[in-house]
Amino acid sequence: MDRDLYGREAVFHRTGLAARLVGLDPERLSGVRYEHGEDPPVVVFTGGRGMGKTALLKQLRNTYKGATPLALIDCVRVEPPADHGRGWTERTGALAELAVQLAPKVTGAKQIEFPRLSLGLVAVASIGWTQEDEERAQRDLQRLGPVLSTVDATKGAAANWVTKVLTKLAATFAESAVPLAGLLAEATVETVLEEVFGRVQKKSENWYGSYRNAGGRGKAGLQQLAIDFEQGGRRRQEAEDFLVGALIEDLGQAYRGFTKAGTRRGRPVLLLDNAHGELGRRLIEPILRARDNGRRDKVVVFAASRVHEHEGMRRAHRVRLPETAHRAPAPRGDDVTSGILAVALTPLSPAQAQAAFDRLDPSGLTPADLARGVHRLTGGRPLGVTLLGQAAAEAPRAERAALTPGALLDLDVELREDAHPVPVAPALLTALLPQPRLEPFTVLAAAHDEESARLLARTRLHTESRDGDMALRVRDQLRAEDWAEGPEHFVADPLLRALLLHRLRFGDGDHPRHSAWRAVHETLHRHYDRDEQRPYRLFHELALGRVDDAVAHLRTTFPEPDVIGWLGRLRFIASAPYPRAAARPSGPDPRRAAALGREATDTLDALPAGLDADSLALHLSVRRLLHALWLLTDPLALPDGEVTEKLAHELRQLSGRHLTGNSPLWDAATHWPLDIHAWRRPTLPPGREDGV
Repeated sequence: MDRDLYGREAVFHRTGLAARLVGLDPERLSGVRYEHGEDPPVVVFTGGRGMGKTALLKQLRNTYKGATPLALIDCVRVEPPADHGRGWTERTGALAELAVQLAPKVTGAKQIEFPRLSLGLVAVASIGWTQEDEERAQRDLQRLGPVLSTVDATKGAAANWVTKVLTKLAATFAESAVPLAGLLAEATVETVLEEVFGRVQKKSENWYGSYRNAGGRGKAGLQQLAIDFEQGGRRRQEAEDFLVGALIEDLGQAYRGFTKAGTRRGRPVLLLDNAHGELGRRLIEPILRARDNGRRDKVVVFAASRVHEHEGMRRAHRVRLPETAHRAPAPRGDDVTSGILAVALTPLSPAQAQAAFDRLDPSGLTPADLARGVHRLTGGRPLGVTLLGQAAAEAPRAERAALTPGALLDLDVELREDAHPVPVAPALLTALLPQPRLEPFTVLAAAHDEESARLLARTRLHTESRDGDMALRVRDQLRAEDWAEGPEHFVADPLLRALLLHRLRFGDGDHPRHSAWRAVHETLHRHYDRDEQRPYRLFHELALGRVDDAVAHLRTTFPEPDVIGWLGRLRFIASAPYPRAAARPSGPDPRRAAALGREATDTLDALPAGLDADSLALHLSVRRLLHALWLLTDPLALPDGEVTEKLAHELRQLSGRHLTGNSPLWDAATHWPLDIHAWRRPTLPPGREDGV
């Protein structure tokens, strides 16, 4: 293994999921008993951005490369060749790339040939050729060279067969008044068979005799394939499906015939990244349909999908990654998609996050809770844990002891040895949300729901969407990326929201005014002007660095009988993002002094006038409590034992003050510190296990 697994042992263990499907121990590359015999499921790893799907597929490639035929493609990055002909589509391009990657020799076995796929690609390549544009045909034929080289490396790479095909085409054009796709395909295939294929390989043409209207005649099948491909629509899909079958049949033939069964160690492996899109589905579905019809093959497909649930996996058997460590049942049902085993990638555990930090920075100079704080911020998303852990390891040694998750976002990190370090927060945000324009997402990250998002779209993004539709477009894009939705925030995922708010705060470079941040929060502050919306208004007061109104509101409403409601408002207001300063020098968080009652005298001089001694004591207690909770629940900060004790003390003191609701306050004093120590959001009612 070439790197730590970080919770992916269920796949890469010596008897893990990969070993049981591929038939090879990932460490020793010795034989392992197949779990699913001749009917392996298509495995689809599901998870959002940053959950490690691509890293997992690359690790599978690195593990088995050279040991068994293997290919990896990214289904959203199949690049079209420059000036390609009409015979090129994403699917034909992907099939050609898969064949080229699968072909090379592996340990104990010769190169795999792809004669059936080659003939099919040659046939469809011809549909756009005309007598007036010989160069087009020449370019398209030369692009097929790498695939034809799997049949015969010396002949496929040479140029003489291309010249002979062009000569044959010229004669075909002369004999036909109309350049039909079928005639061109026949002429091209005939020449390729003669010039590149050997005697045994020529028999592969017969496989196309099973194509529509072929009547058992291979050449007729290839002609019809080209005609259907040219027609487009459903007919083209059928032709491309048959080409997928050609790839699978060629792979199957390599495990039969002259190699004799059992001489190849391990099954061939297809690795399809970003397979949730159209191309991924169109590569996988023909394989599933063939298997559903009883045709067996020896191909292992590992795919990655950013979307957890979509029509292409409607009847998939679903498991979580740890459940596949020893067995991965995938019972086949009546639906074609029951041939899919959907494996949900799970977040890293706190222990795994700590292990990642320890490996990246064995010096141990960072705060003991830093890895756990990063785990809270990232939700265990592997990309976030790894990148922030790397930033901590690369921070100047003198600064490591004062690092917080928020401070890590302000650092630079070296992503590549041949490039300069880049800022952590933008790099991570770009990886999680690769959008051409981040401005709408950045602004709307401050919103709580669709209504407030539409308000921000109308007022702050009016040049992009005058009617507020930008909010709905952003919502739909987040849904398409399978980001979670929640009741309190328009952007519900804590890490994504924190990164977008970081960009809102610092992205305009307007330090110390932070005009973009201030404008957005002032807009929402004005929006929430009704009494029942007061907590939202005060939330944005805190985001603007103003706490007086929030403290006054909590003080005046404290005597009311609904103490649970009061605690809920306190918890919500204290969840406001803290208006941090950019690259603030190391030192205690200002909220800490306020929570412990150690603020400067000039701050206390600004207390509201006209309060009697009892009201003033209540005001100061609420002020300390608000700052303590604001600090302790901030995902960009780290818990503080002294502040946690102060939080419990203030809640106990308030319990003694309340005439009727002392029990919930006392419970909060008991359970909220426990929640904070467990890195949970304080529960409501306090101590309730499902408190939200």
